[in-house]
Formats: sequence, C-alpha cells, structure tokens
Amino acid sequence: MLYTKQQVIDNIRNRQGKRVFYLGKDDRLTSEARDYLTGQRIEILSAEQARQVQYKSFDGAVYDHKPEHMTHLNGEILVPKTHPRIRFRGAVDSLEGAVLLCQQRCPGLRQELQQILELARRLIRCDVLEEPVGTFTLCGLSEEQQRKHSHLPQEHYGIPHFMPSADDSLIVLELNWVRCVARQAELAAVDAFTDRQGVPTREDILRALNRISSMLYILMLKEKAKTAE
Repeated sequence: MLYTKQQVIDNIRNRQGKRVFYLGKDDRLTSEARDYLTGQRIEILSAEQARQVQYKSFDGAVYDHKPEHMTHLNGEILVPKTHPRIRFRGAVDSLEGAVLLCQQRCPGLRQELQQILELARRLIRCDVLEEPVGTFTLCGLSEEQQRKHSHLPQEHYGIPHFMPSADDSLIVLELNWVRCVARQAELAAVDAFTDRQGVPTREDILRALNRISSMLYILMLKEKAKTAE
C-alpha cells in the first residue's frame, strides 16, 4: 500500500508516550507523507513491532491475550469497552456515519459536511494520541463567527431561530438529524472528559463538538432562509 500524508495522519499511534507510525514490509510512503513524519519527529517502526506480547490495564493487571470485553485506550493500555472514553469514540463514530449519509443525500453540501467530518475524525486522533485540537475554521467561519451566526440568525440570515417541522425541506431535516447525533457525541465527551470535581479535562474537545453542532445549525438556517425568500 502507498500511504498518503492524510492516511499517515489517520494511522499514527501512541507507543510508550510517543507518537509512532507502523509501516508494513511491502508498504510505501509518498514523499509528502515521509516529509510529514520527519518534520513531526514521528518514528517509523516496522509492522512487526506493533505486536504486543502482553497487554496491561489501568489497575496493573497483565494479559497474554486481549480479553473480548476490553479494548485499547491507547497503544499500551486496555480498558473495558464501557469506559467513558471508549463510549465517546463510539459516539463520534456514529456522528461520522451520520455525516457520511448526509453527504450522499445532500450532495450540494458535500464540501461543507466534509469539513465537519474531518474535524470529527481529528477529535478521535487527539484523544488517542493526547494531542491538542488547536484552532480551526468550519465553512469559512472562525469559532467566534460561528458563535455569532448561530446566536443571531436574524442579523446574518434574515430569519429567526426556528424549531424543525415535518414541513421543512428534506435537507433541513437531514442536517437536523446530524446535529442531534453531534449533541449525543458532545454529551458522551462531557462524561469522558470531566473529572470528579466537574472540571473539564479536555475543554478543547468539548469546544470543538459544540462548534460542530453550531455549524450544523448554521447550515440549517441557510437552507431555511432559501425557502423563506
């Protein structure tokens, strides 16, 4: 397989606190992908080195084989599949699936939805590798602009806030469904990334999910405004 830069980014792993990339014997990298790994100081290891002889859990237990009820929190640690961070990843998987279906059903919004999809996938990588989300824009809007547009639709789109109804267009209803799935992912993130004192431990992930749902609402407003003209 020939790995592109994006495929490399999607397959970076965490090994003993360091980011690594496992490359198969017959696999190759594009020059851009190799330059990315070099620039980020990410070590390239053989696929054989990805095989673990033993698995560890948070409580110090060691397993020769991965139990079926457990999964990887990162490259080193196993947790039950009911762990909040695993539930969060599952919720983001559901969000990705909803976005993909919406892209197929609403081809006119494929590009905008692709940006949302890429940010959602980025959140999983940031969780697994414990990287910061960093700054981002969606559909040409900064985070601050997204907040203003979603809070003041009359000013920006000429229509007030609205509750979806069966009379709305299919595109509006499809976007609303994706927004609902995004909200569920956000709730799962709150469970996963809030300590016992109620303090967020990954505010960047929570913020990004909130911006995703805001952007979906903005897309709904834009579509609703078209029918109001």
